[in-house]
Amino acid sequence: MALWMQISQQLPQLSNQTLSELYPDAFPIDVRHYLANWIEEQKWEDFDLENVEQEAAARRLVDRMLELLNEVAYNNPNVVEKVKLQHISRRMSLFQTQPLQLVRTVRDILRKERHLLRHAQLPPFAQMPVPVNGTSQPPQETRNHDVDSLVIKVMETQHCRHQMHQLQEELNWEKQEAEPMQELDSKHPDQVAKQNRISQLEYKYQVCAKKRVHLLQEALHSLEQCQTHLIHSIESWRWEQLRSTIGLPFDDNLVPLQTWCEQLLGVNSNLRQELMLVKRDHGGAEHFHQLEEKLNQLLKTLIQSSLVVEKQPPQVIKTQSKFSTTVRYLLGEKMSPGKPVVLKAQIITESQARNLGQGVIPTENVGELINSTAILEHNTSSKSTCATFRNMSIRKIKRADRKGSESVTEEKFAFLFTAEITITGCESPYNVQMISLPVVVIVHGSQENNAVATIIWDCAFSEPNRIPFVVPERVPWSQMCEALSSKFMSEVQTNRGLDGYNLHCLAQKIFDRDITGDFNQMPVSWAQFNKEVLPGRNFTFWQWFEGVIDLTKKCLKAYWSEGLIFGFIGKQHLHVILQNKPNGTFLLRFSDSEIGGITIAYVGPSESGGRKIQNIQPFTKKDLDSAGLGDRIRDISCISHVYPDRPKDEVFKKFYTVIGPPHPDGYLPFKLTTVVDPELGNASTPSITPQPDARQDFMPQDATFISPSLPMGSFSPPYPDAMQPMYPNYYPDNNTIRAEPPDNMELEEFLSTLNT
Repeated sequence: MALWMQISQQLPQLSNQTLSELYPDAFPIDVRHYLANWIEEQKWEDFDLENVEQEAAARRLVDRMLELLNEVAYNNPNVVEKVKLQHISRRMSLFQTQPLQLVRTVRDILRKERHLLRHAQLPPFAQMPVPVNGTSQPPQETRNHDVDSLVIKVMETQHCRHQMHQLQEELNWEKQEAEPMQELDSKHPDQVAKQNRISQLEYKYQVCAKKRVHLLQEALHSLEQCQTHLIHSIESWRWEQLRSTIGLPFDDNLVPLQTWCEQLLGVNSNLRQELMLVKRDHGGAEHFHQLEEKLNQLLKTLIQSSLVVEKQPPQVIKTQSKFSTTVRYLLGEKMSPGKPVVLKAQIITESQARNLGQGVIPTENVGELINSTAILEHNTSSKSTCATFRNMSIRKIKRADRKGSESVTEEKFAFLFTAEITITGCESPYNVQMISLPVVVIVHGSQENNAVATIIWDCAFSEPNRIPFVVPERVPWSQMCEALSSKFMSEVQTNRGLDGYNLHCLAQKIFDRDITGDFNQMPVSWAQFNKEVLPGRNFTFWQWFEGVIDLTKKCLKAYWSEGLIFGFIGKQHLHVILQNKPNGTFLLRFSDSEIGGITIAYVGPSESGGRKIQNIQPFTKKDLDSAGLGDRIRDISCISHVYPDRPKDEVFKKFYTVIGPPHPDGYLPFKLTTVVDPELGNASTPSITPQPDARQDFMPQDATFISPSLPMGSFSPPYPDAMQPMYPNYYPDNNTIRAEPPDNMELEEFLSTLNT
């Protein structure tokens, strides 16, 4: 009783809505109060609600509860309370037909009470989460309450049927008893009493019959509302799965939705049975036919809405490569045993995906899939029914006609999964189908970056319940900020996102101008994101940003997570924060001119004796693989304090490589040392030919080992004879590397990759 004593002290602080949700009509607060000690002594958590063998133990609890409740009512001196408790006892007798439902109800109430005591502020259970782009899933407590209320309505309908049956039996008995009295005078007292008794029973029967139909209609209406909430939650789950592509949080647990589906299927079955009995007792009225059609439509919708792509296929798929995907059926435990259910997959175009909403099943085959069928198999341990396509592959794809400058990497497809499923208790099978998230099909790795950009734009900026796969051409910069920061954090696996300085720098880069004031609503177009090259560069904004993500993920995660990398900063802002700092002060920023590069900007002496800000040639992944960033910072003598004023050895010491002892075979260890010569900052070196507008502010770095970068086109390698094994398309006669289409790549698509 200790729990009830604590919770009762908090009752005045609870709202009426919270109280009604904590103690539903099926289990009033009066029962919790009068039977508190007995309730808390029972082992409600030990029950397995899916095990029908435990119904007997649950029924004993129901009987004992009713017995105790009647005792409390009998001994209560307050007449009003006595009548109220007797009425509650009659209502709770409904649990005798479904005793496990009582266990579920009491268990949930006790859990909610403990939850209330753990939270000092006592937040209301009905409080809904803040919607994300118009979608949200109701909390578990609200779902349980909806289903519990629905089950109670079904139980009341069944109880009403039992009452009618008892009344009919009594009526039949009374009529049989009245037959010998027909010879008596109609005004004879016994005859009058018998006829009055029969009239009363007939009246009660008619009232009960009307109540039965009314309860059935109410239960059907509640089922429709509850199923609408369920389907909305399934759609919300799919929406959050889509948004997880850009790194937003996503709970992929499907167990609550599966339980919800199974409960509603059970309710639908019970109501169809009750409706069948009502039609038998009252005739096939048109009104009952309408209820029957409504129930059948709800059943069809539930069965067809329970197919979910649990593990999506990759959203960028290269032809001739293997991939996997998993499709789950939430009503798998309710499927008819016997013939295995085969799930078929086919690839469809964006246009075909749109036509699915009109009921048009695609007939044209736009792609050849390998291993495109799988069996729906039940896993007894996880109680899930899934079809796993483990070695799918796209052999070839048929492209649609493209318009204007549209690239093959902007064309979206999807996988359509179909099956014919029969549910136990249903006569005919149902055709179910579900499509995957959009995918982009490529034929060469050089197309991957642009294909990923298409997917990022789609997942970040599409609207819920859209027409497949419509996305806006322009979005506010505030939405772009959210997408960029989420994607960065997700890919790098860090909790440190992009701050205001970083995002301001990115805005200036994508808009190609100085930005002041509130620019959150400035529109960013798809072309600015990944079609138009940045001014003075040969790459797009996304190609550059994705290069930074890749470098940070593979080489700089620890530095970034600890806040040691300033990151994105414009040169104007760089000069503002460093101009008054002493010589040797430096910060780490991502290169503006090179994809996947990080540079060191530092304050050094100028020729006139003053100070100037210089930038060391960017380090790429290749550079950092040979010697880490910490070691390079240690080696560079012209930098001493990381911005604002922290000694570099104090900050970066843990990243320094410690040279080990000599190897047992006698070899001495060696290390690469980074050397920067400030005097070469304004000099040009004959051996390096920089690209136009590239690295113009960078000071060259040197090392004990140098691996020259060989550009596509003409060059003069130091060792021509050694180039052929490394570059199969190298021709020593004129010192060129020729670009040729890879195997299995169409000429048109190859040319498009060169253009990008």
